Amino acid sequence: MGRKMKRVLITGAAGGIGTSLRGLLRGAYPELVLSDRVAPADLAPDERFVAADLADLAQVESICEGVDGIVHLGGRSVEDSWEEIHPANIVGCYNLYEAARRKGVKRVIFASTNHVVGFYRRTRRIDNRVQPRPDSRYGVSKAYGEALAALYADKYGVESLCVRIGNYGDKPLDKRRLSMWLSPRDFVQLVRIGLEHPEIHFEIVYGSSHCERAWWDNSNAERLGYRPQDVAEDHRDAALAATAANPESEVSATFIGGMFCDMEFKGDLDRIR
Repeated sequence: MGRKMKRVLITGAAGGIGTSLRGLLRGAYPELVLSDRVAPADLAPDERFVAADLADLAQVESICEGVDGIVHLGGRSVEDSWEEIHPANIVGCYNLYEAARRKGVKRVIFASTNHVVGFYRRTRRIDNRVQPRPDSRYGVSKAYGEALAALYADKYGVESLCVRIGNYGDKPLDKRRLSMWLSPRDFVQLVRIGLEHPEIHFEIVYGSSHCERAWWDNSNAERLGYRPQDVAEDHRDAALAATAANPESEVSATFIGGMFCDMEFKGDLDRIR
């Protein structure tokens, strides 16, 4: 690691991942600036909260003032109507990168998702270089975010690590998640690599712990020094039992994106290769 961060901004800080990340990053950087539309509970002495709506560029500029790095978790994190996705994930993501450019922020961690590549079949092993195959409006918005990250890195020098998060939580809850589970402490490791690694310009990695059943090759993360500590198979029996009790549909079981692929599905399974 080479880059030293004094002030790190976390957007979406009141959400589930943001709340978990706050505690695990405590002490790693002198100051954490937390932002969301509502204040998180129990602010620590090294934390400062600033309310902001990502759809308002002026508000986003204000939270980026004096910031060295950003962990961008804010936005809509599930599938929804375009009327909900667009202001939070399209306008909001543009505003975040544009504000970062204007305020001289040099490093952004963009919380992307496996749903950017959700329509790849589970029988195929993919890496970070495959073209997007989003499974939802949510997945489209995150593919847009990755493209925006590339633009701002190449044109303006705002460096980015895009983390395609598999499934974040304390343990994998079903068979699908055995292939893509990401533990909190392994996510923190990726965040710190993204903020501190001196050679990052624009990179895409997958956010998963050690998953023997993984559908993706995460060697790009390993190249940057990522060494996951938590093992999905430690939770195998409970995860398999949960899926046996509640089996996936044919569409869900075919693709990486699972139920996101099945929602509203009217396509031809045989033509999606």
